[in-house]
Amino acid sequence: MEEEGRRDSVQSVVTQKGESRASTRRRRLFWKLRQRWKLLGLFEIDKEHEFYSLTCDLKEGLRDAIQEVTQSDIQPQLTDEDYSAKLTQGHKGYVMRTYASPVFQHFRQSLGMSEEGYQRSLSACGLYLQFISNSKSKADFFLTNDKRFFLKTQSKREVHFLLQILPKYIQHFQAYPHSLLVKILGVHSITRDQERKKYFIIMQSVFFPDERIIGRYDIKGCHVSRWTEPEPEGSRVLQVFKDVNFEGNVICLDQQRSWLLRQTELDTHFLRELNVLDYSLLLGFQPLHADEKSQNWSLANLIVRTKRSVNGTGSPTTSHCASVPGTVEEEGDSVDKEDNSTDCSGTPEVTSARRQTMQKIGQQVSTVSDISNVVAQNRRLLPNYRNPLHVMDGPEQRYFVGIIDIFTVYGLRKKLEYLWKSMRYRGQEFSTVSPCRYSQRLCRWVETHTV
Repeated sequence: MEEEGRRDSVQSVVTQKGESRASTRRRRLFWKLRQRWKLLGLFEIDKEHEFYSLTCDLKEGLRDAIQEVTQSDIQPQLTDEDYSAKLTQGHKGYVMRTYASPVFQHFRQSLGMSEEGYQRSLSACGLYLQFISNSKSKADFFLTNDKRFFLKTQSKREVHFLLQILPKYIQHFQAYPHSLLVKILGVHSITRDQERKKYFIIMQSVFFPDERIIGRYDIKGCHVSRWTEPEPEGSRVLQVFKDVNFEGNVICLDQQRSWLLRQTELDTHFLRELNVLDYSLLLGFQPLHADEKSQNWSLANLIVRTKRSVNGTGSPTTSHCASVPGTVEEEGDSVDKEDNSTDCSGTPEVTSARRQTMQKIGQQVSTVSDISNVVAQNRRLLPNYRNPLHVMDGPEQRYFVGIIDIFTVYGLRKKLEYLWKSMRYRGQEFSTVSPCRYSQRLCRWVETHTV
C-alpha cells in the first residue's frame, strides 16, 4: 500500500509538472502573439480578448443613446441646459451616461454626418479594433470596424475639462468651419457591475480612409525623445513616426500652403488661449493616382468642391441643413468625372467652357455666402473626398492632417516638469514648454517643412 501511495504521489507530481509546462508554453505563445499584435498596431477584439465584453456593452449602450438623441426634437439654438445635459440609461450589467448630447448632435450635423450612419459605425456587427498606442497616458484606444471613429478612454479630470471648454470648442468651429482640430463627436461613461466608471470620448479618425496611406507621423515640433526606430524593409508593421524621422522631408502643397499656415496659426492660438500644450500635428500621406490628379481641377469637380466648401454657414449652433462644409455622402460618395478621352485643355472650346463654369462658380459663391465671410473664416477648396476636413491634395501626394490630444493643461505639474527638463536637456528642444512657446514652435515647424 505504501509503495502504491508513493507511485501515485510521484505520478501526481509528474502530472502537475506537465500541466505547468503546458500552461507555461501557452502563456509564452500568447505573449508572443500579443507582442506581434502590438507591433501591427491593430487587431480585432474577439471573444478571447479581455475587452470583448466591454466593447459589446459599448456597442449596445451607444446604439440606444444615439437612438434616443435622434428621436428628440432638434432646437435651432443651443442653451446652457444643452451643455450640461446628462442622459442616463440602465442596461443589464451596466449603466451608460451620455454628456451634452444635444451639443454633439448639432456638431455632428454641422460636419455633414447623419445620425444613422454614425450609429451604424459605432454599433455594427463587426468587431471593434484595438489600437496599441505609445501614449504615456495609458489610455485604451478602440477603433470601429470601418475605421471611421476612435473611442478613447479619458480620466475624469480630462472629461470635466472638455465639458468645461465645450462652448469655446464649438464656437471655434463656428468661426473656422475648416479647422484642423480633432473632431470630438461624443462624451460618455460606462459603469459596469463590480467595476469602476470608465469615461471615454468618440473622435473622427484623421487617417480615414487609410487603405493607401504609406506614411504616418506624430509631430510636436521638438527633438528630444522624438524618434521612432524604423522596422526592417519589407516589414508589415504599422508605425507612426515622429519629428526626427521626418527631417529631410517636406509637405508639398503648392497653392494650399498659405491656407495651412494660417489655419495652424488659428488653431494653435485657440489652444494657447485654453492654456494647453502637448498636442500633436498628425500627418499621413499617400501618392495620388494619375486620374486623381486630373480630377482635382476638372470643371465638374470644381463646382462640386466649391459647393461643399462654401454652401452653408457650417455653424454648429445654427445649421439645420446637410449642405454644409465637410458634407460627404454615406458610403457611396464619388468624385464627378468628365468623359475626356483626349487632352483638349488648350482648345478654344474647352477654354470657353472653363470660363463659363468659373462664372457659374462665382455666381454660386455670391448667392450662398458673402465672400468676406469665406475669407474671415479661412475656408479652403475642400476635396471631393471622404473625410474632406482632414484631407489636402498637393501636386503629387494626398495628405491627412489633424491636431489631436488637446487635454493637457499647463498647470503646476507641467511647470515643474518644464523646470526639470530645462536642467536635464539644457539647450535642447523638448515637448514641455509654455502654451505660447508651444504654439509658436509648431507653427514654425509647419512653415519650415512645407512648400
